[in-house]
Amino acid sequence: MRVQIQTVIESLIAPVGRLDQTVDTLKFGHPDTEVTGIVTAFMPTQYVIEQAKARGANLIVAHEGAFFSHHDDTAFLHKDPIYEEKRQVLEASGIALFRFHDYYHRYKPDGVTEGLIQSLNWLSFVKEHHAASSVLHIPTETVSGLVEHVKKCLDIPYVRVVGELGLECSKIGLLAGYRGGAQNVLPLFAKEQLDLVIYGEGPEWETPEYVRDAVYQGKHKALIVLGHAESEEPGMKLLADRLTSRYPDIPVHYIKERPIFQIG
Repeated sequence: MRVQIQTVIESLIAPVGRLDQTVDTLKFGHPDTEVTGIVTAFMPTQYVIEQAKARGANLIVAHEGAFFSHHDDTAFLHKDPIYEEKRQVLEASGIALFRFHDYYHRYKPDGVTEGLIQSLNWLSFVKEHHAASSVLHIPTETVSGLVEHVKKCLDIPYVRVVGELGLECSKIGLLAGYRGGAQNVLPLFAKEQLDLVIYGEGPEWETPEYVRDAVYQGKHKALIVLGHAESEEPGMKLLADRLTSRYPDIPVHYIKERPIFQIG
C-alpha cells in the first residue's frame, strides 16, 4: 500500500488533535511524496541525515530541530558555514524532515517519557503520570545501584549524581528532557515525598543546589542527571517500533547518535 508523507504526519498528530501553535511542521520535503523508508531520531544531525540516505529512507521524524534552535529560527545563522553545509546536505538528499516534539510530549502518557520508562524496565512500577513528570515506586535500591541500572539499560557511559551514593530509594520522580528546573522538580519532591529525581537536563543552579542543601540538612534526597538526549532517545526508539507496526511494508529505522559529551 502506497503511503504518503502527509499520511504518516496525520497519524502522528491524531492522538492529540491539531495544535494552533507548534514547532511540529514539515521542514523539508513535500507532503504528497510517497514514503520509501522512515528514520526516527532524537536530533537530525548531519550523521543521521547521511545514515537515512544510506538506508534509502526519504522521511526523518526527529524530536529536536535541525538547526540548533528550538523554534527553528535560522536568521541568526545567515552565512554560517556549518549551517550552510548541513542545509545543503539535507536539501540535496531529497529527504523530508518532520519535527515531532510538541505532539509527542502531549500524548497520554507523554510518548518520550513512556519510552524512557520502558527502556528502564519500570513500566510496572508507575504510580502516576503527570503532564511533565511520572512518579514511580520501585523496589528499594541504592543510588549507586540505580546509576548502574540506568547506564546499562540506556547504554550510556555516565550520568551525574547529587547526593549520597549509598542512599536507599524507592520513590522516584522521572522527568525527560529539559524539565529539570526548580518549578517542575521541587514541588514534586515535596508533594510526592520522593527519595530521588531522575531527569534529562535543567539549570545547574536550581534543582542540584536544592538537593545539595537537602543533603546538608540530613534529608534523604538525591538526583541523577542523564543528559537531554539520553533521556529522550528511548522515546524515539519507541516511536520507531510503533511506526513499524503501523506500516509493516515500510522500512523503519531508529538511529541513535553517539554521546555528544566526553569526560575530559
